[in-house]
Amino acid sequence: MTPETEGFNPQLSIQPSTPAGQVGAALADLDPDAILPRLQTRWMGRRYRYEEVTGSTQDVAKEEALAGAPEGTVVLANAQTAGRGRLQRSFITQPGQSLALSVLLRPQPRHLSPLTMVGALAVARAIEDTCGLHPALKWPNDVLLGGRKVAGILLEASSQGAAIGAAILGIGLNVSLRTDAYPEIAAIATSLAEQLDPAPPPERAALLVALLQALEDYYEALRRDRPIYDEWRQRLETIGRQVRVHVGSTTEEGLAEGVAPDGALLLRRADGSLLRLLAGDVTLRE
Repeated sequence: MTPETEGFNPQLSIQPSTPAGQVGAALADLDPDAILPRLQTRWMGRRYRYEEVTGSTQDVAKEEALAGAPEGTVVLANAQTAGRGRLQRSFITQPGQSLALSVLLRPQPRHLSPLTMVGALAVARAIEDTCGLHPALKWPNDVLLGGRKVAGILLEASSQGAAIGAAILGIGLNVSLRTDAYPEIAAIATSLAEQLDPAPPPERAALLVALLQALEDYYEALRRDRPIYDEWRQRLETIGRQVRVHVGSTTEEGLAEGVAPDGALLLRRADGSLLRLLAGDVTLRE
């Protein structure tokens, strides 16, 4: 989807990383020594960089890309001080409460737009496999449980002429975050812990292992030009709903009639005209 594929500047200021082994015992669930032996992927996450605290995993992943790191490199932080989502919104990442990771990919140009589909589908499958919950998706890139956002996807890319230099797929998943502690998101966000209560959420390591496997599977399908669009479309709760879409300073309203294979939203206006939107902020209308 073209949902926000944002460019990045190669001149980056990166905070020094915390060596992987220097984490407290309480935080060791995501340390490479705990994760790598559990992975069954062939290449996804085999280069795995853990940050106890960092500004944004997106920025660290860009540093990895500029240094020539291989495709499938994963940067994960136990906490972020400047985590961000689409439209430059902040993403709350408190220690031990979320999965916040960025994945370095080097796709063919025709595969760049659907990477957000890959991320959303992988998150949904990982939640199903570990929790038994059944997420829905909201166009363009939100994963929902009980009508509230439990995860979001951010895609940033750099180009080298006609080629894609690197794509950074960022994923933020609320695991044990108590959203009622944050009034600004309490009405629209949720976490696995809140949806599973009184049962506990799965351990973050199990979620991460399931997520990386799903990412590899969906990305491999995309590279082989196998369809993932139908599964993505079927999960979208946006389709068939009256919506309001904010695109920059413009607001469009109408019926979300469908989506195109490249991820564009097909919006039927009240006057009968059909608008094709590649990005925007959607609000479902009653």
